[in-house]
Amino acid sequence: MISGETRLVGLLGDPVSGSLSPPMQNAAFAARGLDWTYVPLAVPAERLEDALRGLFALGFAGANVTTPHKLAVATLLGAGTPSVNTLVVRDGRLHGSSTDSAILADLQFDRAAIIGDGGAAIAFAESLPQAARFSRRGNWPPDVRDADVVVNATSERDEILVELRAGQTLVDLPYPRTATARAAQAAGARVLDGFDVLVAQGAAAFRLWTGLPAPVDVMRAAIRCRTADYA
Repeated sequence: MISGETRLVGLLGDPVSGSLSPPMQNAAFAARGLDWTYVPLAVPAERLEDALRGLFALGFAGANVTTPHKLAVATLLGAGTPSVNTLVVRDGRLHGSSTDSAILADLQFDRAAIIGDGGAAIAFAESLPQAARFSRRGNWPPDVRDADVVVNATSERDEILVELRAGQTLVDLPYPRTATARAAQAAGARVLDGFDVLVAQGAAAFRLWTGLPAPVDVMRAAIRCRTADYA
């Protein structure tokens, strides 16, 4: 139940019905004893600017931004980053940043490659300016033989985009696991799947909103128990 004291956080995207962020973040708020609620907000592109203003009007503490709005929100806010996935309402302003690449903090590597050219790919590219970039609208097919870490930031699920080997790490953004991720795991590569990526970026966003460390184990359990829904 939402009370008059409940702090609201939303998810702006189109569609948002399949997102695991609401159960993950609501489990995190409960674990920290916070009267906060995370709600999905389906927003078509033509209503995006209205939705951003609505966050103020409705007293939201912040929001996440997902497909297809990450680049547009960055432009509307004049953010210092080309892609925004996290919004914080502070000092009467809406502050935008990206936690998409938070999972990289736990990895050690020298050479990276990024596949894709959407908002998440751009966020990873900002964190990895020296990474090789591949997309169907540019440099294709991907050649990742020299990469230690390969980021699959596409929405492709059924086609094997690259073949990895033992000693390489795949950061696979879609969930459930893609054909690329399954092939990489079978070849002995390390795979961090879309659930791992979601927890990492969600934990970083949680801290931006609340100022508290995120209960990562609770967040991971909240989405892993729903894995069967995405098989």
